[in-house]
Amino acid sequence: MPKIQRLNSQQRIEFVVILIKFAPSHIDTLFIMKIYHKILLYQNKLLQPYVRVLLRLIAAFTYVASLLLIVGVVYEHGFPLSSVDVEHLKILYKAVWIIFLIDVTLHFLLEYRDTKKNYRKLAWVLSGLLYLTLIPVIFHQPEESGAILHFWEFLNSKFYHVTLLLLFSFLNLSNGLVRLLGRRTNPSLILAVSFLVIILIGTGLLLLPRCTVEGISISWVDALFTSTSAVCVTGLVPVDVSATFTPLGLTVIILLIQVGGLGVMTLTSFFAMFFMGNTSLYNQLVVRDMVSSNSLGSLLSTLLYILGFTLVIEGMGMLSIWLGIHGTLGMDLQEELAFSAFHSISAFCNAGFSTLPGNLGNPMVMTGHNSLYISVSLLIILGGIGFPILVNFKDIVLYHLHRFWKFVRTLKLDKHRVQHLYNLNTKIVLIMTFLLLVLGTLAIAAFEWNGSFAGMSVADKWTQAFFNATCPRTAGFSSVDLTSLSIQSILIYILLMWIGGAAQSTAGGVKVNAFAVVVMNLMAVLRGTDRVEVFGRQLSHDSIRRSNATVVMSLGVLFLFVFILSILEPKMSIMTLTFECVSALSTVGSSLNATPLLRDESKLLVALLMFVGRVGLITLMLGIVRQKKNTKYRYPNDNIIIN
Repeated sequence: MPKIQRLNSQQRIEFVVILIKFAPSHIDTLFIMKIYHKILLYQNKLLQPYVRVLLRLIAAFTYVASLLLIVGVVYEHGFPLSSVDVEHLKILYKAVWIIFLIDVTLHFLLEYRDTKKNYRKLAWVLSGLLYLTLIPVIFHQPEESGAILHFWEFLNSKFYHVTLLLLFSFLNLSNGLVRLLGRRTNPSLILAVSFLVIILIGTGLLLLPRCTVEGISISWVDALFTSTSAVCVTGLVPVDVSATFTPLGLTVIILLIQVGGLGVMTLTSFFAMFFMGNTSLYNQLVVRDMVSSNSLGSLLSTLLYILGFTLVIEGMGMLSIWLGIHGTLGMDLQEELAFSAFHSISAFCNAGFSTLPGNLGNPMVMTGHNSLYISVSLLIILGGIGFPILVNFKDIVLYHLHRFWKFVRTLKLDKHRVQHLYNLNTKIVLIMTFLLLVLGTLAIAAFEWNGSFAGMSVADKWTQAFFNATCPRTAGFSSVDLTSLSIQSILIYILLMWIGGAAQSTAGGVKVNAFAVVVMNLMAVLRGTDRVEVFGRQLSHDSIRRSNATVVMSLGVLFLFVFILSILEPKMSIMTLTFECVSALSTVGSSLNATPLLRDESKLLVALLMFVGRVGLITLMLGIVRQKKNTKYRYPNDNIIIN
């Protein structure tokens, strides 16, 4: 064997061929195969680096093919096509199909052990579905009609091919994006860049000819502003959404809202981990911090909970809205379902977009549709309390169901109860949300009872008061012209918008969590205590520091942008500009009808403000400012005269 190992590759192959050809009959075939197996193992050591290079090259081709496929699908549905364009797209789809087949096949043949280890069951299913596309290529179309013919036609259909290839493309790109996390890139910077990329993609999609009504074109600034508003789930728009965009354009907007509401990294991480499962430990640690998971073991379940809660709540909201408007708006069933789905997603994601002219202040829904406003309000509240609270609710419900089932089986009441079903974060968020909703409803009802609510019934007035107290947190729907509100109601609006919703939610603002911590810290200072205690718990020093920093940074950014806009828009009042900036930074979307009147430079500044508000001030600064390493030494303490 040592002599065999010193032969080059060609010589080893020739040796095996000669050995098999001229071997005496008494030489056992098994012995020859053992020799060949040892040679093959040795050869694999030499070939392994080349195999890895080949797979990396194919992976690069698949990334390019995925991007080209998505571009091709967008071009097909966004532009009017000629016969030449149709043929070119067919060639593109076929080339992408071949590349994906080669990629999957090479992974099976050359890296089967690693592929078997990393692939989840769904990835195997998708690979099997991809190989099924070879059936129409290998077998001719069945002559007899029946189930086999229908199956053959389905496998040969463009819909099946393009849908499957799109799914593979998204999975491939998601896996590549998550792998980038292993490059030790700043997670905060990745989060900000991911939102920026989606905004730019949305801008390009909204500029497509088929996304806007024929005869209407929007500028790139308006498209960028609308895309930023959708991704940042704000709702500020410089154009009339219902009159400007086609159903395709509205579909693009609602997809941007959904992606922006859930978070780009949440979706990509879910696809990469759920289907492929080949993420590194560092990848998982970064994703865990992004979605606030308790542990690595519960990371995938956390992602599933986020997506599951989103789909279930949006589905229930869609049904509730449809029941409230069915047969009352002059729409057919398809239009009613589309209307319900759009407003359910927009409400849960706290976006504030509406397909009706005049938003939800349209005369068609202002009377006799209190259930619509209540459904939208509840969706806004559920979207604004945060996914950790929803997960806590799930745990509480499961706990009580378990106790009830145990009682049914044993007929004995379990006297042992868990003392802390509601964690501290849940308690603070629920109490603050309740107080803000109740006080906001009472205040707006008091100031607008005979004002903008004049002429409504008592039930309508209380419904509108509740709705207008909910929307500033941070949905941005409008049922009345905000310019008709009293100055007191506008100030209440500004305060509610600035506070916003809860952390780890689709809402913006400084967050009720941070606001509550700042208030409790203030009370502790006034009482002369050196600890902030609430519900039998002591708040950590880090929570207090981050809350104070968030509030200070928010006020500083607001002052800076209001100051700049006052220079660019000298004809607008400071109140209007302040309202617009608070609405943008808190990703609310409410406006005193100032957005369409802004010049392009001002629109870009407001769009930047929406982006900063959605990514988060602290998160954005962590991505920009170089982090200082912790030192083992400490300086002596000293005091500064405060008052």
